[in-house]
Amino acid sequence: MGMEQRIKAAAAYAGISQAELARRIEMTPSNFNQKLKRETFTEPELRVIAAALDAEFVPFSFAFKDGTKI
Repeated sequence: MGMEQRIKAAAAYAGISQAELARRIEMTPSNFNQKLKRETFTEPELRVIAAALDAEFVPFSFAFKDGTKI
């Protein structure tokens, strides 16, 4: 599973849209979508995404408080 799919799955699991996730990380939905498709998020950006999802970024996955990893 690529990072694009992981981010989409993590957002779905957290119950928020990609547009809402973009807003939570102070990025336009358009810019977020472009970075998502190119898979060009840096590790610090992935940590911010995880925090916006109320999760923890563990390299190559998102870990939720209930133990779920995506």
